[in-house]
Amino acid sequence: MPIKDVFLPLFGEARAPTLAAIEKCVAVAADLGARITGLAFEDDAFVRPKVVFPGDPEPAELGRAREAGEMQQLLNAFTNAASRVGIRAQSRAGRVPADQIASTLAEHARFSDLALIPVKPHDSQTENLVETFLFQSGRPLLLCPEQYAATLRPEFENVMIAWDHSARAARAVGDALPILQAATMVHVVTVADDQDEAIAQSGDSLVHHLREHGIYASFETVKGNGSSIGKVLGSWAQSHAVDAIVMGAYRHSRLNETVWGGVTKTVIGQPPCWVMMSH
Repeated sequence: MPIKDVFLPLFGEARAPTLAAIEKCVAVAADLGARITGLAFEDDAFVRPKVVFPGDPEPAELGRAREAGEMQQLLNAFTNAASRVGIRAQSRAGRVPADQIASTLAEHARFSDLALIPVKPHDSQTENLVETFLFQSGRPLLLCPEQYAATLRPEFENVMIAWDHSARAARAVGDALPILQAATMVHVVTVADDQDEAIAQSGDSLVHHLREHGIYASFETVKGNGSSIGKVLGSWAQSHAVDAIVMGAYRHSRLNETVWGGVTKTVIGQPPCWVMMSH
């Protein structure tokens, strides 16, 4: 199924990397030929009036005004980017309690084919948003690393599939078929120190499946040599000039990865390039 309707949550501070990421996300939607919806929320927390004396910290009203200003800058960046590329776009804004922003955005993402999420490196708020989308939206995500936004390409010609033979990885491949079909090169990569017959057969089977969709992919295994799988995949992607990684999310429980670390936590914390995730 083609990707025709994408969703972009607009959140956080209107810093230069965030604005650059918004522009790149809009460019990706344009390259896909999709409509894009941008949605921004600000905190709707009740603030009890208080007397302010000279030297007091910034009044809550000024803080709220600043937050509203940040939201408007994000909306302006979205609107301007959409206008430049001539894409069909719509934007909305609203107010909800802070602890409901992530889940409310995830609910809105259900009415799209793909959610695009700008990712700040090792940022707890962003990680919470991504995890909420993974478990509550029912849609695949495309993560845009803000720190690399200026150099990211909006076209995905060189794509890597992080394959671990899991149901979640298979779901990710299915969700990514339109992107894989448009790519020039597709690599199926499995991280394993010892390549046994089962690993080879799994990778070859995926390659043959992709061929039925007109996708001619290669398969190889990469040794971890003691490094985490997430770091190995990131290093491989960077050394092979990969535009996007396709992967399943949370093969192990979310609690297990939170305590011990894991591929999903590593990649969400600092994506090495565009990353398409499904759960």
